[in-house]
Amino acid sequence: MEKKRITSFKDLDVYQNTYKASIIVMTKIVPHLPDSEKYDLKDQLSHSCKAIPRLIAEGYAKRHQMKGFQKYLDDAMGECNEMIVSLSQSHDIYSKCVNTQLCNQLIDIYDKSGRQLYNLSQAWTKFKTKGRRTTQPLNETGIVTLTVTQ
Repeated sequence: MEKKRITSFKDLDVYQNTYKASIIVMTKIVPHLPDSEKYDLKDQLSHSCKAIPRLIAEGYAKRHQMKGFQKYLDDAMGECNEMIVSLSQSHDIYSKCVNTQLCNQLIDIYDKSGRQLYNLSQAWTKFKTKGRRTTQPLNETGIVTLTVTQ
């Protein structure tokens, strides 16, 4: 499998997938829920689906902070779980209003995205702890030396 270079949060598959899914949720699911869900299920779906790609983007900006990036990945995983529950409720309670097949496809996307976020979190933790670098003082030639701690 060819590894692709990650130069931006936009290069992350999990970002791309959750961004596309948020557009589908906002245009194909939320508008079809009854008005009685305006302050509950509609709000929850709207908030969570938009939060996931935002958290990934914000966390990526803090990737130099091990715990900073980790927190945002954890929060995005939580929002994926909330999306699974909210889409399942939409499917089960409002099957006459929403496209249940689309709900199932979106549930699969958010389930996969949660697993991708977990794997990214695990890989990031290993990467940051294995190759942590510390800056040392200038040596006699005036060059900063880096030491990799194991």
